[in-house]
Amino acid sequence: MIIKICGMREADNIHDVSELGIDWVGLDFRPDSPRLVLQIPSNAGFIPDRGSFKTKSQSKQVKLCGVFANDMPQNIVTRAFNFHLDLIQLNGIENAVMIDNLRRTLVPDIRPEIKIIKQLDINHKNDFEKCKPYIGYADYFLFKLFADSSTLDAYTDDIPFLLETNTIEEVERVKHINHPAFIGVDINEGFEIAPARKDIDKLRRTIASVL
Repeated sequence: MIIKICGMREADNIHDVSELGIDWVGLDFRPDSPRLVLQIPSNAGFIPDRGSFKTKSQSKQVKLCGVFANDMPQNIVTRAFNFHLDLIQLNGIENAVMIDNLRRTLVPDIRPEIKIIKQLDINHKNDFEKCKPYIGYADYFLFKLFADSSTLDAYTDDIPFLLETNTIEEVERVKHINHPAFIGVDINEGFEIAPARKDIDKLRRTIASVL
């Protein structure tokens, strides 16, 4: 299962979280977010150099995901380059044409292996129709965790998806989800001690319960 910790910003906290066996770290570039990451390169010290994501206990490298919403494509490209992003998460009303143009700009010269996550608001089974325009354009979907997990039975597309969670109880619930396209969990602000700063002990206990 992929473990994504979203809304991070501080170098020491990112390094500590990367030691917990997680896979992806989310950096928030939405201007109105209290977790906004400023526009500076990763080697400036605000975000650790990529080498610092190599943990003592793991051989894998944590991937960086930039979170955007209705941003200008050139801004996304600039941040993808400066922060060496591996994934781009789009939380706004971005359409398939925009995603296609963004990918063509980034691949192959800027970020040749970039992957794109489209976040969609799904409240009812019929809402999965919103996924259709993104088939062939998004690499992953991000949905909120449903009160009734049977809602996911209506999702029949092949694009893998992650589920948003904000509490220990919600993370615990994902262990019981059995869907062929479900690949991971997105852990958000419910695990913070301050905006953009995660509670390491709380995360450690929670992640251990699902890995």
